[in-house]
Amino acid sequence: MFALIESLFSMENIVTMLMAVAAFATVLTLATPLFATDKLSTRMKSVSSEREALRRAHREQLEREREGRKLRQDPKTFIKQFVDRLNLMELMESDAIRGKLKKAGFRGQAPVYSFMFFRFFMPIILFIVAIFYLFFANSFGLEPLARVAASFGAAFIGFYLPNVFVENMIARRQESIKKAFPDALDLLLICVESGMSVEAAFNKVAGEVGTQSVELAEELSLTTAELSYIQDRRMAYENLATRTGLDGVKAVTMSLIQAERYGTPLGTALRVMAQENRDMRMAAAEKKAAGLPPKLTVPMIAFFLPVLFFVILGPAVIKLYQ
Repeated sequence: MFALIESLFSMENIVTMLMAVAAFATVLTLATPLFATDKLSTRMKSVSSEREALRRAHREQLEREREGRKLRQDPKTFIKQFVDRLNLMELMESDAIRGKLKKAGFRGQAPVYSFMFFRFFMPIILFIVAIFYLFFANSFGLEPLARVAASFGAAFIGFYLPNVFVENMIARRQESIKKAFPDALDLLLICVESGMSVEAAFNKVAGEVGTQSVELAEELSLTTAELSYIQDRRMAYENLATRTGLDGVKAVTMSLIQAERYGTPLGTALRVMAQENRDMRMAAAEKKAAGLPPKLTVPMIAFFLPVLFFVILGPAVIKLYQ
């Protein structure tokens, strides 16, 4: 045993492992740009498809009002057929789920069907995996009844895994929008004060802010499409606030609604909102910086202190051994 440990920690093996890690890091660094994708163009394509969907829905609504015909049904996929057969949409669908999916950037019927499908299947999959592992691979010394109970616990966790995934996507999306929103307001203020319309200003800002936040560019482009095809412009602004779920965006949309309704000047409101959002971003950064010392305590104790003791006491131990 000691010979094995000594061979593992010999100088030749340590140098070999370090060289292997360095070679892997070099290959990974050189290969990463080859697999990088243009997120902005992908998001803009999805937004353009959403714009086409709005245009198509508007055109179909006009045709339905004119001719009284029903909308054509989309071709059903396997997931949609399964969800419709089990009637999962009526059992588990709610406005809260649709709102969460929109906040996470998933729009349309396909994400809703996928969410329902995985929410139904994940408990079954995790239950089967847990049963197989606990009864045939490793029981951890548990009784059969305890193993079955642990499998049911895994199924309970699987029911909430899709919800946890969506919540994480919402948090990442909101963080990206929150960081870039003050700069977007400054650009929007410049565009509005230069004489642009609100639609043109939103479209221009969406193209400029895409390098900083793809998510915010996507939301602004979608708002531009809704302003073009929704009769009630107030609904387009409210949809923007609902999709983002941020207080700063809600305040700006309220200012835009008031400007549309009462004709109030928009430049002063946008200037104040931009400063407030910038202050909120700075306060969040200061809060995160203030929370670093407690978070660094455990890593310092676990990693720095043993190395420090080894460096300080190592020579003394070697001298005593000699």
